[in-house]
Amino acid sequence: MDYAILIFDGVCNFCNSFVNFIIDGDPKKKIRFVASQSESGIKYINQYKISKTEIKESIIFIEEEKYTTKSTAFFHILKHLRFPWFLLYGFILTPHFIRDAIYDFIGRKRYKWFGKRNTCRMPTKELKDRFLY
Repeated sequence: MDYAILIFDGVCNFCNSFVNFIIDGDPKKKIRFVASQSESGIKYINQYKISKTEIKESIIFIEEEKYTTKSTAFFHILKHLRFPWFLLYGFILTPHFIRDAIYDFIGRKRYKWFGKRNTCRMPTKELKDRFLY
C-alpha cells in the first residue's frame, strides 16, 4: 500500500473532528479513512485480527501492514502531517503508560464532551478519494 489507513469511530464527533484535522494537515494525502462501523472497516478489523476492545477504546492506524493503537497511533499519524504538527511525533519517546493514560482519559470523556452522531460520517464529493468503502 502506498497509503496508511485510519480506522476511526464514525459516530464520534471528536473522532470526526480529528479526521478533518488530518485531512487539512496531510497535503500528500498519505492517510485514508474508514469508519470502524462500515463494511470496509469491519473487513480491515478482521484482516488484521484487531480485538473488539481495541476498536471500542482506540483509533487504529495501519501503516506498512502493521497496526498501532491509542497514543502510538496518534503520534504515528502526526508524523505525516505538515509543519508544525509532525514535530509532535517526538513525544512518542514519552513512556507508553503515560501517553496511553492521557489517551484513555480523553477517550472515556469524548462522547460526554463532544457528543455522538446517530450515523457514520459521509464524505463530500471532494473527499471521496480519501475514504475507503
